[in-house]
Amino acid sequence: MTFPTFVKIVEVSPRDGLQSEPTTIDATTKIEFINRLSETGLKAIEVTSFVSPKWIPQLADHTEVLQGIKKKPGISYPVFVPNANGLKKALAAGVCEIAVFSTPSEEFCKRNVNCSVEECLQRVADITTIAKEKNIPVRGYISCVLGCPYEGEISPEAVLKVAEKLIALGCYEISLGDTIGVGTPLKTKKLLETILPKIPAEKLAVHFHDTYGQALANIYVALEKGIAVVDSSVAGLGGCPYAKGASGNVATEDVLYMLNGMNIKTGIDLKKLMAAGDYMLQHLHKSSHSKAGQAMSGK
Repeated sequence: MTFPTFVKIVEVSPRDGLQSEPTTIDATTKIEFINRLSETGLKAIEVTSFVSPKWIPQLADHTEVLQGIKKKPGISYPVFVPNANGLKKALAAGVCEIAVFSTPSEEFCKRNVNCSVEECLQRVADITTIAKEKNIPVRGYISCVLGCPYEGEISPEAVLKVAEKLIALGCYEISLGDTIGVGTPLKTKKLLETILPKIPAEKLAVHFHDTYGQALANIYVALEKGIAVVDSSVAGLGGCPYAKGASGNVATEDVLYMLNGMNIKTGIDLKKLMAAGDYMLQHLHKSSHSKAGQAMSGK
């Protein structure tokens, strides 16, 4: 059994972690949070999403946040874009890397981005065409790879089909997302054994939610298969606004603790990472108490 000697952690808390928080977090706090994450040794921090504020109000300050952070050399700061219009706004804000989305689930696609899977892939094609012209790297997300809140079981073959299309469109890496956290080690193994003969481990990442406490076990399986990129979120922040019951992402602190125990290098300082997570948790705690106080006073 050979594990990777180094694992790259993609920190998704500023985007995927915060997007479902009911209390609005101001841009200044988000900027400080990302700046603190930049001091931990992380090599990739997903900053925000250039979606319409109508759909995700929490991320309406995307331009202010992207332009306000201190970008450190050697760290990538990707943003999520849902369509060509979002990409144009991201480019105007100075983005250097983007992430796009697709899924094998028709119903999830309809509820998430209001279109069919085929239409979603066409949007990705439109995005990657522009991105190639601008030399902007594109990372692909696939949601619901181990189960969908609307369609139930998802076949590994359906996931592979979408992954191959995203690679063909120019995505340098595919992040396999267990959006509602229903995956188990055996399901993860079957999925990867279906995909790996067609797409090498070097082009794959995993993104697990910890709804049933299975995320670390699933990541372990991915490591066994040679996958060396893991998406995670400090303090386990985040769910999915379009997937009822989806709890938070796997906590970066837990992933890092496990990797440290396996003597797998990440370059990340656990104490600094925990301090960054504490900063955001304290702010969320204060904000929720303030909101509750206003409600009680009738404001």
